[in-house]
Amino acid sequence: QVQVAESGGGLVQAGESLRLTCAVSRCAASGCARAWFRTVPGKRREWVAGLNWSDGRTWHDISVLGRFFISRDTSSNAVYLQMTRLQPEDTGLYVCAATDRPSCGDCMDDWMFKYWGKGIQVTVST
Repeated sequence: QVQVAESGGGLVQAGESLRLTCAVSRCAASGCARAWFRTVPGKRREWVAGLNWSDGRTWHDISVLGRFFISRDTSSNAVYLQMTRLQPEDTGLYVCAATDRPSCGDCMDDWMFKYWGKGIQVTVST
């Protein structure tokens, strides 16, 4: 089955940038659509951004629009989340989710994703 692993998190100051990487293994040649979610203790998991592998279309939550950018590298099968102008409210556990299909609609619904990584912590200090 598809395996998902995140990397690139850490501790940064407000205004700085980070890039997260979502790597998958055992994905079909047609590719695995993916999305990023984040969780904060005491809050519901929230969707951040999604990407259709089939055509490269992307979607971003309004809270990160213009600051975060999801993209892909077809040569490495990786999906990235470039996060700029980070704010303390962006702090959370960022989790990559994948489906074994190349498309995920608008990639916003967590029920569409069968495979989840363990998540990686992003902490933004003031």
